Amino acid sequence: MTPDQLITFAAVAEHLNISRAAVALHLSQPAVSGQLRQLQDEFGEPLYQREGRGVRLTPAGEQLASYAARLRDTWRQAHAYRDALRGLEQGTLRIGATTTPASYLLPYLIADFHRRYPEVALHTADGNTTEIVGALGSVDIALIEGPVGADLPPDTAVHAWREDEIVAIMPRAHSLAAAASGPGVDLAALGAEPLIVREAGSGVRQVVERAFARAGVPMRVALEIAGVEGVKEAVRAGMGIGFVSAMSMRHEDGALRVFSLSPEPLTRRLSIVVPHASAPSRVVQQFLALCLADGA
Repeated sequence: MTPDQLITFAAVAEHLNISRAAVALHLSQPAVSGQLRQLQDEFGEPLYQREGRGVRLTPAGEQLASYAARLRDTWRQAHAYRDALRGLEQGTLRIGATTTPASYLLPYLIADFHRRYPEVALHTADGNTTEIVGALGSVDIALIEGPVGADLPPDTAVHAWREDEIVAIMPRAHSLAAAASGPGVDLAALGAEPLIVREAGSGVRQVVERAFARAGVPMRVALEIAGVEGVKEAVRAGMGIGFVSAMSMRHEDGALRVFSLSPEPLTRRLSIVVPHASAPSRVVQQFLALCLADGA
């Protein structure tokens, strides 16, 4: 049994899928499968079983996974501490980002960071809020929209970043748009309209649902669709009123009307999440400082 085998097993236990674990570890699938076979031979009994396209841990595997996860986290912390002491100006930075910052903020931050530190290799992963929070073990820093929740890995820091407004969008020919006398639309008026919402786990959806619940206004969901652009296209097709980040509407062609929600605009805080915060690498510190300066 080797540390590499245990770290590999920790990744498989996290993803419950050998192919995804191989991608996260930057290994080939045969290499991961080979390490798993060696580890099972060492223990003399199955640690996991195939289930559909993924795997399911056996009771023995679940127990071993807890030890393997602690070893992996200690290994990462040791590497982060080493990198911090070295003051690296090169290396690798793995950035996770939820849909809105990934699409409308991260490209500019990466371009700026690359100009300053061209030797640093940058890898990005995107998804909705639930997906990125669940993948914190595989990234060095994450840009999150919406509530990050309390169930974060140990030694994780959350930095308040920027404020973002959630707006309602509708075609210019929509009756509410035609009747509007200002830049806002009352939340109660939307209760009678078909609504288009993001997929479950989306930060935008979480904020919108909480606002409707607080106001006591029912939601008539006509369509649930993944991604910001999917919402905008469904609105253009006349399926209903959608909700998106205001920053996603910066380069629109005017076919859609944008309205703040009243009586109060619907705002949320974007956050920067740093795993292994007690010993962040020099590269993580530099990217974090760049993000915080950009959001000031």
